[in-house]
This record gives sequence, structure tokens and C-alpha cells, in this order.
Amino acid sequence: MGTEWDTLRKQARHLENDIDMKLIAFNKVGVGAASSSVAPTGNTDTSPLLGDHVFESLSLEIEQMLDKLSNINEKMSEIPNSGAAVMHVLQRHREILHGYRQEYLKIQANHTTRMEREELLRGSGLGTSSPSTSGLSRRDMYLKENTHLHSSSSLVNDQISIAMETKEHLTSQRQHLKRFQTRMHDISNRFPLISSLIQRINIRKRRESLILGGVIAVCTILLLVYAFH
Repeated sequence: MGTEWDTLRKQARHLENDIDMKLIAFNKVGVGAASSSVAPTGNTDTSPLLGDHVFESLSLEIEQMLDKLSNINEKMSEIPNSGAAVMHVLQRHREILHGYRQEYLKIQANHTTRMEREELLRGSGLGTSSPSTSGLSRRDMYLKENTHLHSSSSLVNDQISIAMETKEHLTSQRQHLKRFQTRMHDISNRFPLISSLIQRINIRKRRESLILGGVIAVCTILLLVYAFH
């Protein structure tokens, strides 16, 4: 039983070392180090990031090694054992396997992101071999893309500024309309009082007109009586 445990543990250590070296090579391929090292002439910036067959081959090999290490860990856990030291060793091997899987997935995700970026550049005309862009290196394409992003950001900032100014203008108009509405409300409240005052003035004018007419009539009658006598 002890011999089987030692054999599986040695296999696990050996496989862990191999996976560690494979992940280092896998990461270098993922960032394009392999493509730059195999290009003795010409501009390495304009060469492809890496060959898909190289990346896929390493990816498949690492997956198989990770599965093999997982099987070894399962076999180690099935062996009857006692003691905290043995459980600690087994837990350590599981943590190492988990860390290798996370690193493998991270490298794959970074490579996928990089390839999508290259496809985007080619789709936008920055990665084609037309006469206008054939002399551009990858660094120049990135700089050009950065310039486009900066221009887009400036346009967005301008639009935000215009929107803020429009908001302030609308807020000012709203305040003016609110004040005008308040004034109209006050006038409408005061209108019945004004109408009542005008009506009283008209009644008083008619009363004064009647009194004045009566005085004139009396004076006229007195003048006629005086004239005939």
C-alpha cells in the first residue's frame, strides 16, 4: 500500500513538473514569442501572432496531461491512509492541479482575446495588405486604433457637454415658464376684484350722470320761468 502511494506520488510530481514547463511554453506561444523567434528576416510586427496548429497542439497536450494528473490524484485519494500528513500532501496536489487548470484557462482566454483583436483590425482594414496599409506595422496599427478611440472619446465628451448645456437651458426655460405661470395665476386670482371695482365705478358714474341731469333740468326750468315772468 505504501509502495503504491509512493509510486503515484512520484508520478504526480513528475507530471506536475512537465505541466509547469508546458505552461511556460504555452504562454510564450500565446503572446507571440514563438512567431517572432522563427522569423529571421523581415518585420516581426507584421508577422502573424502564432500558428494555430502550434497553439492547438500544445493546448491538446496540456489538457491530456491535466486529465492524467487528475486521475492520479483520484487514485491517491482512493488508497486507504491515515494521518494528517498524508491528507495534507493529497490536498497540496489538488491545489497544484487547480492552479495549473486556472493558468491554462487564462492563457487560452488571453490568446482568444488577442486573435479576436487581430480579426477586428483586419476587418476594419487595418490588417489588410492593401497599398495604403501594407507598410504599417502592428504597432502602427495599434497607434492608429488608439487615435481612433481617442477621437471617439472626444466626440462622446463633446456630445455630453452639449447635452449638459441643453439640460441647463431647458431647466432655465422651465423656471421662466414656472414664473410666468405664477404671474398668470396671480392675475387670474385678482381679476374678480378688478371686475367688481370697475362695476362699482360704472354705477357711480351713472349715479353722477343722473344727478347732473336733474340739476341741469331744474336750472333750465327756473330760467324759463324767470324769462316768461
